[in-house]
Amino acid sequence: MYEVRAPQAHGVRPALWHEGRVITHEELADAVEALAGSLRDRGPGLVLAFCRGRPGTVLGLLAARAAGLPVALVDANLAAPQRRALVEAYRPEWILDDRPEDDAVERLPVEDAVLGRRPGPPGPAPHPDLALLLSTSGTTGSPKLVRLSAAAVAHNARAIAAALDLGPEERALQALPLHYSYGLSVLHSHLVAGGSVALTERSPMERGWWQDLADAGCTSLPGVPTGWRHLLRLGLLDRAPPGLRTCTQAGGRLEPERVRLLASWAAARGGDLRVMYGQTEATARIAVMPPGASLRRPEAAGRVLAGGALWIEAPGSAGPERPPEVGEVVYRGPNVMMGYARRRADLARGDELQGVLRTGDLGRLDEAGLLVLAGRRSRLAKVHGLRLELDEVEALLQPHGPTAALEGDDELVLACAWGSPAELGALAPTLAVRLRLPAAALRLVHLDALPLSASGKIDYPALRRELLPAPLPAAVDPR
Repeated sequence: MYEVRAPQAHGVRPALWHEGRVITHEELADAVEALAGSLRDRGPGLVLAFCRGRPGTVLGLLAARAAGLPVALVDANLAAPQRRALVEAYRPEWILDDRPEDDAVERLPVEDAVLGRRPGPPGPAPHPDLALLLSTSGTTGSPKLVRLSAAAVAHNARAIAAALDLGPEERALQALPLHYSYGLSVLHSHLVAGGSVALTERSPMERGWWQDLADAGCTSLPGVPTGWRHLLRLGLLDRAPPGLRTCTQAGGRLEPERVRLLASWAAARGGDLRVMYGQTEATARIAVMPPGASLRRPEAAGRVLAGGALWIEAPGSAGPERPPEVGEVVYRGPNVMMGYARRRADLARGDELQGVLRTGDLGRLDEAGLLVLAGRRSRLAKVHGLRLELDEVEALLQPHGPTAALEGDDELVLACAWGSPAELGALAPTLAVRLRLPAAALRLVHLDALPLSASGKIDYPALRRELLPAPLPAAVDPR
């Protein structure tokens, strides 16, 4: 983040690449300071940024932060009702968008976007430490946001840059959305290191996406499990330009066999796969695999970043001194969130977690300090009296193709984006026996594709709406 180091130190080195245009660190710094000065002159407030993979989003975000204004980053593709709900919940003074508000009382041009000032009196003042608000809910538009301090964002950017050994020659394709914590951390960590990012809004299925990689001279590509599975299954990595050497993987667990394939592919071109673990509640990342380690230990998720501590807790354990073999992953570090927010008044609250985050993930730490994940506490289901770890159920079928597991009304529902209905029907009895479930308690459903959030994760709420019956309304008393 530009709060960490003066961007002028990187001078004429590239900072942003977009459709053949290069913006240097010096040019970006000048533009940020000019816009930040205009914002400072207009007083405090909250910026709600509808993000796109374009220079305007980056410039607006950095300028707002340089002016001391907190920024809420959300998906520009949200439907109109979801947009309105967020505006009503948080009452921002400014909205950054490529579609300016009709009722804006003032408009500041920001490259390919506009900062529009909303009418009316200012809302309650946010806490002075508050810097960013990020969603954990993908494309649902939920008003529940993570509150991150400026210190947390700055620390995590520096720690990631150091762990990945980023430098001025590194350029990542900004393939993940900027409103997603992983995508945003790619931008921050590269700018802090004097490197650069190439902005794109294309899909990997478009030939132009791979051309962007080549034209921009990208050295690294970040991805999430769904994306890497897709690229590996279709053999699309063969299109990668020779300068692409490094891959980073986070946002969920990628199967060890696929980690090994991806690590081998990167090693063959003189590069590396860096598997990472993180949560939005910890700004972005908590652990990173050491160089070259993913090929040897494809099941591991990383070693804790500098400045943080990891331990495992289970009921009855004594904390970090006597950890259990498997339990909840707990993290302590300066990048832990201040807490959650659901409305404007929550922005005034201070740090409620004091640097300690109970992740809700299950895992263990090996003798080398590497974290090995074992699912989610919240992904436990109880079907016909049997407790099932839904992540483990999904892992059974992942070799066949993308699979999502849901708990229904005393049934296990598996959404499968592979096979035919007949093939799934033939597999169901064998799978029921393996899971020790009655055949009637298992339902396999064929879908052409699993719904995904903007961050590339499975959109479980959308699946539930599609595959599970809505709850019956409460009975009406006829009296």
